[in-house]
Formats: sequence, C-alpha cells, structure tokens
Amino acid sequence: MPVGHVYLVGAGPGDPGLMTLRGLECLKKADVVVYDRLATPQLLREAKAGAEMVFAGKSPERHALTQPEINRLLVEKASQGLVVTRLKGGDPFIFGRGGEEAEELVRAGIPFEVVPGISSTTAVPAYAGIPVTHRGLSSSLAIVTGHEEPGKRDSSLRWKELATATDTLVFAMGMENLAHLSARLQENGRSPQTPVAVIQWGTRPEQKTVVGTLADIAAVVQAAGLTSPAIIVVGEVVRLREVLNWYEKKPLFGRRMLVTRSREQASALRQRLEDLGATVFEFPVIKILPLSLWEDWERIRDKLQVARYRFVVFSSANGVKVFLEGLLAQGQDARLLAGASLVAIGPKTAEELRRYGLRADLVPPEYRAEGLAAVLGKELEGTRGEILLIRSNIGRDYLAGELTRYGHGVEELVVYRTEENESGSEEIRRFLQEDGVDTVTFTSSSTVTNLLKLLGSGGKELLQGIKVACIGPVTADTARENGLPVAVVAKEYTIEGLVQALVQEATDSLRAADEAAVRNA
Repeated sequence: MPVGHVYLVGAGPGDPGLMTLRGLECLKKADVVVYDRLATPQLLREAKAGAEMVFAGKSPERHALTQPEINRLLVEKASQGLVVTRLKGGDPFIFGRGGEEAEELVRAGIPFEVVPGISSTTAVPAYAGIPVTHRGLSSSLAIVTGHEEPGKRDSSLRWKELATATDTLVFAMGMENLAHLSARLQENGRSPQTPVAVIQWGTRPEQKTVVGTLADIAAVVQAAGLTSPAIIVVGEVVRLREVLNWYEKKPLFGRRMLVTRSREQASALRQRLEDLGATVFEFPVIKILPLSLWEDWERIRDKLQVARYRFVVFSSANGVKVFLEGLLAQGQDARLLAGASLVAIGPKTAEELRRYGLRADLVPPEYRAEGLAAVLGKELEGTRGEILLIRSNIGRDYLAGELTRYGHGVEELVVYRTEENESGSEEIRRFLQEDGVDTVTFTSSSTVTNLLKLLGSGGKELLQGIKVACIGPVTADTARENGLPVAVVAKEYTIEGLVQALVQEATDSLRAADEAAVRNA
C-alpha cells in the first residue's frame, strides 16, 4: 500500500480570511482533516466532500485526544495511503506542538510538509489595535508561553531577565495563570503601572478586549468574565489601542449572519458583510437551474428576428445570464435583440447586461414589478406593442398581468428554474442552534419559503430572536405571511441597499444601547 502524506497546516488565528492560500489547498485535497478547537467552521466547510473529520481539540478543561494519540492518528491514517491535513490554530511551530508531530512522522517514515500560519501572538494584538513593535515605544518583542504551572519549583522561564529584557511581552495560553504572570513580572522589576491588554477570541466576531495594568489586570479580566483562548500583551504599545482600534469599530463587528442566496450569487453579499466586520455563514437554500429546452423558442426567435417585440424585459440578473448563454448554445447571439429596447428590473440586472456588452434602455426607479409596470405603462401609453418577458418558473405574475390589462401583448419565456436546495437541513439547523446566528438575510420570497421548508417542523421557533433582514417589501411580506417578524427592509431593493439597511440597523441598535447605559448609570 502506498504511503500517504501529512500536511501540518497553520489555520491562522481565527478569521478564516487569514488562512494562507497554500493551507487552503492542503485542506481541500485532504482525505482526513484532524483539527483543533481554534479552527473555524467556515474553514472546515472548505474540505472536500466525504473527507473524514477528526476533532482533536484541547482546552484547559479537557482534551479530545492527547498529544501522543494525535501523533499516532496521523501516522495511522497516512500509513493507509491517505492525505492527512493536520489543521492547527495559528502557526504549527509556535506553541502548536507541530514540531513533536513532525518528529513522530519522521520516525515512522511518513512524508510531510509544514505550512506556516499567521500566529495569533502577532495577529490578535493587531486586530485589537496594538502593534507589538512601534518606533519610539517598542523595538523588541518576546513571545512567551503562559502555560507553566504556577507552583513549579524550577521554571523554564528566566523571569529575572524576561521581565525587563524586551519592550513588549506577548503571552499565549496564559489565562489560567494571569495573576501569577503579573506577580512574577512585578517581582522581577516590571513596573506595576505597565499597560496590559487581554484579547479573547481575537480576530473573530466574539473578540473582546480589556485593558489594565500589571497591578490590576487579573481583577479587570475576572470582572469582564474573559476566559481562554486569549492573548496577553504587556508593554507601552497597549496605549496605542486608544487610537488604532479598528476591527471592533467596524459597523457590523460581532454580528453573525446567515446568507440564504443561491451559491452562485451569495459571494457578493458575503464579501460585503465580511468587509464590514460580520461573520457570515453561507447556506444557499435555493439553486438556479437553466432550462435545457425553452418552451415556444422557435416562435419567439422568429419574432425577434423581424423585430416584432418592442421591449425585451429582464426580471433578474439570472435571467440575463441564462438567456444570453442560451442564445449562444442555440447558435445565436445578442444581435438577435437589435430591434428591441432592453429593460432591466434593477441596476444589478442592468450590470449583468453590460457584462455581455449590452446597455439597458430602461431601468425603473423602483426595482420591483410594480415599478417596472408603471414605467413601461407610461412608455407604451396610447400605443400598442408586444413585450417579451424573460423570467423564472416562480416569478410573480403581476407584471405580465398588469401590462396585458393595458392592452399590450406579453409573451413570457421561462429560461430557468428556481428550486429548493434540499441538502444540508441538519447543518443549517446546527448553524441556528449552536453557532449563535443573530441575523438571517433573505433576497427573494423563494429564499424565505425554502428555508422554512428545510427547517421543517419547529423552523419558526429556531428563528425566534434572530433578526430577519429582507431585500425589499415583497420579500418582507412573504416573511411576515410565514410568521417571521421582519427587522430590516432595504429601501433600495439591491444587495448594496440591503447591506446599507443592515449597517443602519446595527448603528441604531448600538446608539440605543449606549443611551440606555447612560440612563442606567
């Protein structure tokens, strides 16, 4: 049997965006992923389908696997000819015991590769607005384990030298010994007034930072209720947090949001939300399926060729993509539309047309069927004209019905089907139950109904206490009809409009909380 391969991969400090490209490659090709408690769920979902997932997390309270058991597991799986990715928080060779695992692999003759990661000892302070070195304040740095037993007779740390040898000290795994660490530093010459910061769950939406001095930091941390994992920073650079704190000031910092768009469309919304500080769980509850056979296509093609249609109306960006790709598949191209005016229901649909070298002649100021019907009705006032409406199988009938009522001929071409994404109902339940989702976003009525179908019995109860954000009034009406209280509705019915509405809601909530705190002080 061929010997497998082991990748010792640093997953970074917590923010999934801080994992290296090489690390992500190794994760995606692994047959077995052995991960610790600092690996985020977003990263684990990058593993290939069918990969075996083994939790090997350690905390001060318990170990899922001991270190010797982890070592044996890596050798065992690789000896079966499997590709194994050992996913470790931070960097595997900085307090990650990656060296011990590598030694075991060498003894067993298992080929391995080390993929360095961004260490939490430098990244976490940066996310708290604390540079560990800074001209004029700190030109030296020591990274220290805080995991030693306080009662240990012969410490491996040379406290007398360590206390004053460097301008900045960063302790990892030191929360259980914080009072002891503070005392030892003061006993060996560090001023009791030295600033100290403790950052819990750094680089993640749960990040919480408290600041004190060596004299009082243990009491400050206890009062704030901070626990491990946390990074401790000692030195004058901590004062820079007052000026440089950037991450915790993002408008959506700390928010945990569920995006329910189709997989093809979700990335743009996810990226915008993450840029603003949110942690996003992407779970598509719908899928877009182009139709291989277009009903009545020959008749519609003939009318396009002789310019019988006065307007061709696209009711979604998906419709643009599927229709124009379908033209190419049929041996045609955009020249078939030369005799008609092109209408887009909104700016994203118009943008999709531009990707194919086409310009929308008309975009209504209100980006929904009602606004489109009003604009087209005005354009066609006093005249008759045929209209081709490109749509999905579940599009609303309002637009066609309204235009027909005014005496205009409307032909509808269904070019794609929107279906429920049936897979992963248990996973999405876990998101809602365990991962602390506080906001769910809906970008169409179908995302509302399909999410509730996936959740099944008790689905509405799972969404209680979670803020519902909708892209527009039609989607919001569907949510309310299904018993969901809607907290956010975009004024502009676009992804950017939804993002702006979420930011405004978060800003208003924070302001209200601050005002309440002042009143209760």
